[in-house]
Amino acid sequence: MSGHFERALLLYEQSRHELAERELRQALAEQPNYPMAHALLALCLAASGKFQDATSEAQNAIHLSPDLAFAHYALASVLEDRNRLNEAEQAIHEAIRLDPESVTYHGRLATILFSRRRWADALDAAETGLQLDAEDVACNNLRAMALVKLGRRQEAGQTIEAALARDPDNAVTHANQGWTLLEANDPAKALEHFREALRIDPTSEWARLGIVEALKARHFVYRTMLKYFLWMAKLSGKMQWGVVIGGYVVFQMLRGWANANPEIAPFVWPLLFVYIAFVYLTWIAMPLFNLLLRLNKFGRLALSDEQIRASNWIGGCLLFVIVAAVITVAFDVSGAFLAALAGLALVVPLSATFNCQAGWPRNSMAAYTGVLALVAAGAIVTFHVGRADGWLMLWIPFLIGVFCSSIAANVLASVRVRR
Repeated sequence: MSGHFERALLLYEQSRHELAERELRQALAEQPNYPMAHALLALCLAASGKFQDATSEAQNAIHLSPDLAFAHYALASVLEDRNRLNEAEQAIHEAIRLDPESVTYHGRLATILFSRRRWADALDAAETGLQLDAEDVACNNLRAMALVKLGRRQEAGQTIEAALARDPDNAVTHANQGWTLLEANDPAKALEHFREALRIDPTSEWARLGIVEALKARHFVYRTMLKYFLWMAKLSGKMQWGVVIGGYVVFQMLRGWANANPEIAPFVWPLLFVYIAFVYLTWIAMPLFNLLLRLNKFGRLALSDEQIRASNWIGGCLLFVIVAAVITVAFDVSGAFLAALAGLALVVPLSATFNCQAGWPRNSMAAYTGVLALVAAGAIVTFHVGRADGWLMLWIPFLIGVFCSSIAANVLASVRVRR
């Protein structure tokens, strides 16, 4: 092992990836066929976002030494970063086959399975790792995360408390405790753990997201929505679609029942309006409460640039609605009321745009939203100039497009962009 490689390993453990990359390239200049250096270089390059080069280095390491478990582990890690989870799972299984006693490899398998929403399999992988090392922090945290998703919060809490007792200065464990407490509807205590996690590791995105959710959960309305979001997050993709489609079917059945039976309509329609309001909130709650959070000194600092951009767009759209409503009431301007309705409707696809992953899914949703905005503008202008029937030819497709936007957004939001 060269001195350059030893220094690179130390730098990698300190997350100083660019310096580690420099040392590894010097090590490879001395020993071009050193597979461990190629594998570690792959991890450094992936951490710097150089995914194509990282994949090539990991594959080169495997080519030089097919029986080197660490090379397959490096490839699995790079593929996971690239959202190629099927291939990543295959690679980590090969690493485990070559070295079944490595708790790190079992932890990586648990991470990949967790990302694939296979909670039970992730739990099994984490527990296999814990059989090798009962105090491994990564496997303990992954076990707790899987238990939360499986609805076994008490066991998850016990696991995290034991992990904190062993290592009270672990940022990931504190963040996991925060999320567990959020699941238990205790945002105040959750906030304490998220703050501690950020004190230990100011770069922890998991803790930063938790702080944002905990601050918003102080509001009753958002706390109710958060329960729904966390519950939905536990479900598989098919089950989530089942909930969405099932809710729509029940809504249509109740609406038909109310129309067919006028005597019960006064009791059914309030329920339908509550359902419509709830569905609307599922789309706008996050950016809307992020907008409110910007009034909080600490919350303003916790929001990411992307969350701020999303709240700006939603805030601008709602401001447009308010202005249009004021013009309607104060000046009785033709078309202003229609403009207010269009603005309220456009909040749904606009919010959905930021729920999609950056890349072609978000760009596609943004284009969809832009087309809807143009159709709405055409309907408003046509209405304003007095075309009695012409505006409906644009307004009806606009409303259909807004309804379909939730379906399109659910599809696009489930897409993981491969890098």
